[in-house]
Amino acid sequence: MDEPLLQITKLNAHYNDFQALYQIDMSLSEGEVLAIIGSNGAGKTTLMRSISGLMSNASTQLRYRGRPFGALRADQVAALGIALVPEGRQLFPSLSVEENLLIGGRLGRKGPWSLENVFNLFPILKERRTLPSTSLSGGQQQMVAIGRALMANPELILFDEISLGLAPVIIKSIYEALPHIVGEGISAMIVEQDISKALSVSNRVYCMQEGRVSLEGVSQSISREDISHAYFGIT
Repeated sequence: MDEPLLQITKLNAHYNDFQALYQIDMSLSEGEVLAIIGSNGAGKTTLMRSISGLMSNASTQLRYRGRPFGALRADQVAALGIALVPEGRQLFPSLSVEENLLIGGRLGRKGPWSLENVFNLFPILKERRTLPSTSLSGGQQQMVAIGRALMANPELILFDEISLGLAPVIIKSIYEALPHIVGEGISAMIVEQDISKALSVSNRVYCMQEGRVSLEGVSQSISREDISHAYFGIT
């Protein structure tokens, strides 16, 4: 069996005295799209922050292509080929759309994603390239955040709450772009509140509850009853 692209082993995470993750075990194979579901406070964002280097971990709790990376800083994790689209987008408000995108490419990783290709993916951004990023709608700002991550030419892209707070028409356009993103050989981990949407775009799904994995399975074969039990802690 091939080694996973990403291997998470007994991952714990804390905010001071509060423990947010408990002994998380997960894996993601190359070319796979993994969905992470769970209610608010389940630990999904903490998981994304841990993988992307925004939280300190024990080195061997996280492995990328077999290499321990849990103790690396966020910039070092990005250099490995892991990019985060953070919850809330977190754009630089003083910079234009284009400048925000260009920041994503500063690592100089080679790959298919350039400013031109991001504009081809999201044409509205080309029209508004000179505008301050925060003058855009929420959905357009999410496109900028996705484009910024793609400009790093990652092998693995993490989407934290990809559709949270967005209008249905914007969610539809973002999900229509997803096949073009993973079609370039990028693996993806998607945190999504919409269970149906998460199942429809992913190969496998993990459900989290109170900092623990409560369910794991193949997206197209896992039952809604099992998801309901895992999601809400119903026994």
